[in-house]
Amino acid sequence: MAHLHLHLLSDSTGETLEMIAKAALAQFASVEVERHFWPMVRSQQHLDRIMGTITRYPGLVLYTLVNDTIRDNLEAACAEAGLPTVSALDAVTDPLARLLNQDKMHRPGRQHVLDDAYFDRVEAIQFTIAHDDGLLWEEWEDAEIVLAGVSRSSKTPTSIYLANRGYRVANMPIVVESPPPPALFNLRHPLIVGLTTSPDRLIQVRRNRLLSLNQSPQTDYVDKERVEREVRYARRLFADNGWAVIDVTRRSIEETAAAVINLYNERQARLVNDPDAVGGIKPI
Repeated sequence: MAHLHLHLLSDSTGETLEMIAKAALAQFASVEVERHFWPMVRSQQHLDRIMGTITRYPGLVLYTLVNDTIRDNLEAACAEAGLPTVSALDAVTDPLARLLNQDKMHRPGRQHVLDDAYFDRVEAIQFTIAHDDGLLWEEWEDAEIVLAGVSRSSKTPTSIYLANRGYRVANMPIVVESPPPPALFNLRHPLIVGLTTSPDRLIQVRRNRLLSLNQSPQTDYVDKERVEREVRYARRLFADNGWAVIDVTRRSIEETAAAVINLYNERQARLVNDPDAVGGIKPI
């Protein structure tokens, strides 16, 4: 197995840099990566301290630095040490600068500025947390997206991920013995999406959950026949109401959220031309 020291330098929180590194590393198998994370690098003194570690553990240096002096000094020091450097955003910002005929603003962390979008995202997170697991169903009309699914079908983590993208989300557990509140069937504003999964995968997830809580896995919660009945009931409910359906069996939370966003955008585009077009979305 290959071993890599990956140095991530950012003049802000480093969130963007970490996502880029994660996406790139996903393309390679059998690699043991040791990350060295350096956020808020905004002075030469800070860079000098970091270079000691970088040269001690040589590897790839990935950075997002807008200060030209610090960038130049980092590249010069790495070149002297024979280490490769990559500016993670230049491949996008340089063509943009040429197309827009504008100079880059050289302002660190500008994507995290406290603008209206930031406060909208905070409001979305607060709404989503307050409307988790069927809570405050009488306010679901204020949601943009409502997720429904049986227990452990990734409703809550998908909701939180979507909230971090700025969507107000509520989620509702589907339980055979306890039908959803009637309000769910009369919603007009939110997109309702049913999350389904294979019974075998659901049993595995539930059993792992019980074990993590030091509880016995020998319960109806993981009984194969019961779980299959739950999944059939949920799928029939989704189909009878014409709700969009996403199978999360082999999807990560990010992939599920991306599919939900695509459905939401498609629906919004249809509503521009036809305000009554709220259904008609095929399962994914």
